[in-house]
Amino acid sequence: MASGNSTNDRGNEVLVKENLNVRTLILNRPRQLNALSFQMVSQLLELFLAYEKDSTVSLLIMKGEGRAFCAGGDVATLVRDVAKGHWRLGAKFFWTEFILNYVIATYTKPQVSILNGIVMGGGAGVSIHGRFRVATENSVFAMPETSLGLFPDVGASYFLSRLPGFFGEYVGLTGARLDGAEMLACGLATHFVPAMRLPLLEDALSKVNTSDPAVVSAIIDEFSQEPALKDKSAYHRLDIIDWCFSRRSVEEILSALEGEAAKGTDDWISTTIQSLKKASPTSLKNSLRLFREGRLQGVGRCLIQEYRVCCHVLRKEISKDFFEGCRAILLDKDRNPKWEPSQLELISDNMVERYFSKVDDEEWEDLKFPARSNLPVHAMAKL
Repeated sequence: MASGNSTNDRGNEVLVKENLNVRTLILNRPRQLNALSFQMVSQLLELFLAYEKDSTVSLLIMKGEGRAFCAGGDVATLVRDVAKGHWRLGAKFFWTEFILNYVIATYTKPQVSILNGIVMGGGAGVSIHGRFRVATENSVFAMPETSLGLFPDVGASYFLSRLPGFFGEYVGLTGARLDGAEMLACGLATHFVPAMRLPLLEDALSKVNTSDPAVVSAIIDEFSQEPALKDKSAYHRLDIIDWCFSRRSVEEILSALEGEAAKGTDDWISTTIQSLKKASPTSLKNSLRLFREGRLQGVGRCLIQEYRVCCHVLRKEISKDFFEGCRAILLDKDRNPKWEPSQLELISDNMVERYFSKVDDEEWEDLKFPARSNLPVHAMAKL
């Protein structure tokens, strides 16, 4: 690639801005809120691997065009492909995306993700695993997958399970939205920079000629602030979140929340209960197991488990909730999914166990990662 300050248009969906030793990757599907297509995750993986080997590249910056960083994976396209009988196309998307997540989590050079806008699903996967995550007053983080009949993937069983207490279970099971101040408080963001100061931050970062994270951190610190949490922030409710979401099962979590609701008139509790009751029961049970196991596993093992569950979801042999959720929320938009099984009590431990087993297909294999020299010690280092 040419040196100097330039923008390299590689198929439009990911733009590359080159400036001396810094490469800025710009997610460029603003009308789709920068939802990740297969082309995008493939291109990002290629770029990350190439820049890691390029001795002239010291720092990567990732940002989104428009009002979103990234609203997640392009689920609508994936569902259409699978509906035509091509479940392997969906599996190929998740395989490539999860390999990208692992490469980012084990990357040997610093990555600064500027999260000025919506950060959901796959958008979290390409940012939270990196060393630096810069939130702003415009940031909106969520992992809303349980309302779609899926589960928080892209390594969320690793990074959500490492949030303080059981805040990750709360965020992952309910799909709760967090603002920039909450992202900083819980560790999803490493810094908070007002949006109006981002151009100055990017200009300062564009001059970096070292991969020393201490140097990069010091530069971001110069533009950072400590925002105050809103009075109604869920993060003020960590005690009750820990009390309820530490329970062994989803049924027990709901029961604990209902017990707390009976004590008073906190609107937050009733909203939390309703979020859980609207979600796919199968998704809730799979998600909770992933979080609990993820607390004790490395990021690679978490991604391997998530890939297994994804493949079973795509094959529709146990439940079709993902496709029903996408129909109700993304396609028909009636927002009235008919989950099957419809109640938590109807989902046996054996059903959940099937999602975590190897897929019974002679051409299928577990997720396999490229050889890496860096252990994933920096991901979520602020926690």
